[in-house]
Amino acid sequence: MKINHVIRTLILSDFYLNSGLGLFGPIFAIFVTNQIVGGSIEVVGFAAGITQLFKVILQIPIAKYLDKNHGEYDDFYSMILGGALISLSPFLYIFASQTYHIYLIQALYGIGLAFLVPPWYAIFSRHLDKLHENIEWSFESVAIGIAAAASAAIGGIMANRFGFQTVFIIAGVLSFFSIFNQLKIFNDLKAKVKQGVVKPQPDKA
Repeated sequence: MKINHVIRTLILSDFYLNSGLGLFGPIFAIFVTNQIVGGSIEVVGFAAGITQLFKVILQIPIAKYLDKNHGEYDDFYSMILGGALISLSPFLYIFASQTYHIYLIQALYGIGLAFLVPPWYAIFSRHLDKLHENIEWSFESVAIGIAAAASAAIGGIMANRFGFQTVFIIAGVLSFFSIFNQLKIFNDLKAKVKQGVVKPQPDKA
């Protein structure tokens, strides 16, 4: 089957993003407890909670605002902004030394998720190919699964051999590459559309 340009690009971008973030996910607790002054398992738990707190508080208002205009460009800009904020997080960990640094970075990460998640799902849902919705959502799920599994193993090896900073740098580069890749869909988007009528665009090639 042929997957349209928008869906293929978003799946590939999500693969890069999850590959980057997955590099340090499994070793994050070790980083906090070993490298951060006052770091502990409690700090790791609070950090995760802060991320979700900012995400759940901001996500609905952002989604409601984006839904006021049924064009896709506001969704696109929100998605790019959110991705950029998320991609900054790995680089900021390089300079973190105190627990409040971790909390601030995790808050930024949560804000990024709030801006990224609603428009990503909206654009993806609108551009699904008719009669192929199940398989295209499955491709997205499989891409995330492969990225998470591979990056978790690779991240642990890299941290052990080269240190946390190398892992954070590569994670940040992969994450930003994901955002740059999303720029490819700009010309496929619609300035103004009715709900549910955005249709997949043919490849430009």
